[in-house]
Amino acid sequence: MALHRVAIVAGEESGDILGAGLMEELKVLYPNVEFIGMGGSRMASQGLDSQYPIDRLSVMGLLEPLKRLPELLNIRASLAKLFVSQKVDLFIGIDSPDFNLGLARKLKQKGIRTVHYVSPSVWAWRQGRIKGIRQSLDLMLTLLPFEAQFYRDHNMPVEYVGHPLATELNPDTDKDEARHRIGVELSKGQKLFALLPGSRSAEIKHLMPLYLETIEKVQKINPEGVFVFAAVNSEKADLIRSFFTVQDFPLVEANTLQVISAADLVVAASGTTTLEVMLLNRPLIVAYRADWLSYKIIGSMVKVPYVSLPNLIAAKSLVNEYIQAEATSDNLSDEILSLCEDEHRRNNQLRAFAEMREELQLPSSRMAAEAIASLDKSVLPQ
Repeated sequence: MALHRVAIVAGEESGDILGAGLMEELKVLYPNVEFIGMGGSRMASQGLDSQYPIDRLSVMGLLEPLKRLPELLNIRASLAKLFVSQKVDLFIGIDSPDFNLGLARKLKQKGIRTVHYVSPSVWAWRQGRIKGIRQSLDLMLTLLPFEAQFYRDHNMPVEYVGHPLATELNPDTDKDEARHRIGVELSKGQKLFALLPGSRSAEIKHLMPLYLETIEKVQKINPEGVFVFAAVNSEKADLIRSFFTVQDFPLVEANTLQVISAADLVVAASGTTTLEVMLLNRPLIVAYRADWLSYKIIGSMVKVPYVSLPNLIAAKSLVNEYIQAEATSDNLSDEILSLCEDEHRRNNQLRAFAEMREELQLPSSRMAAEAIASLDKSVLPQ
């Protein structure tokens, strides 16, 4: 039989984008399919009957999820009851793993096929979660190749579909044009160094002193270097700005991609930003600090040799990572100057970035839809 009714849940804007693309491709395979669940405006434009606003799942930090736990549990229970009563053929959870994997398990126990799109970082830490994931899902769709290999190694049905950002981001963006857009003009011979201290307040508080000490040391040797900071929103911009006690620096809000495109070199905390730098093909250094206790706890659970996505994808060290005790202003300033001056090193890094971008540049939505259609013969298009 064909798919007639699909339940689909996304909890963030990035999930809304992925969900809309997937729904569009599923409609090609199943022209009469109906969608019910939770999503944003893009998914609604593809025909989703959304039961709750997408931002109800957008919780961050440690305290906010705890405060809103009763509401989140009520939403999950309500959706599970609705999906069962509507006799959906399939459930697709997009990211938001804490919410969606629990919902998937409930539905799978009722005989509904379940898919999760965007792997949680089970490959990096708390790998014991894989047992629960296997019990909850019929299929995992991953954006990165090393994630798919992890699931194969653990006998979990998986399909690697590539990363949508690889087709969306343009590595050939003109630097001068990007600099004009962010309001930073350079004199001839000057270099622009972008500093990205992360999206969380704790990250920023730990990294800003390091970044400012590093700037001071770099400028003593290379006074022509210009530094620009990027903040994900106005709140984080105010926090970054609060550290500018001796000297002001250009600070760009909510336009990280333009800052990366404008840069000759990027220093970033670990996270998705490192993937964006790789895809925009700019030289990259990673520096990260956390409080001692958090690092001790998380560090004991981490099972991968690198923290940055380019290194994880390459399965080798392409990007120098300065983590915790190694994240010093001496190490970071030396690396900035070295990478800036060593054209051979830069070119090798950028060549590898371009090759990995090509590997990720797949028709993700179509491949995801085809993988779902191939779950087994009973859901193939008629």
